[in-house]
Amino acid sequence: MSKGYIIGHVTLQNAEAYKAYVTRNTPIIASYGGRPLVRGGASENPEGPQFERHVVFEFDSYAQAKALYDDPAYQEVAQIRRDNATSMIVVVEGV
Repeated sequence: MSKGYIIGHVTLQNAEAYKAYVTRNTPIIASYGGRPLVRGGASENPEGPQFERHVVFEFDSYAQAKALYDDPAYQEVAQIRRDNATSMIVVVEGV
């Protein structure tokens, strides 16, 4: 079975408010077996749209990654991100 990943690219408009998103999403992601591979850190954007923060979460399956994203509890918390940042989120199956 292929692993699943959630990849996020984020530029903050309100860093203080965004902290609540990180605090509240962490246990929800963990409940689906999500593990952070990348969560911030130094980065460069040599091509494409420019974002300041990047995250990658690995899941045991694509179905788990998709289920996490579709979970109403996560979607409620995700509104904090939407209200305080510009972002692009991708749910993808690994090889």
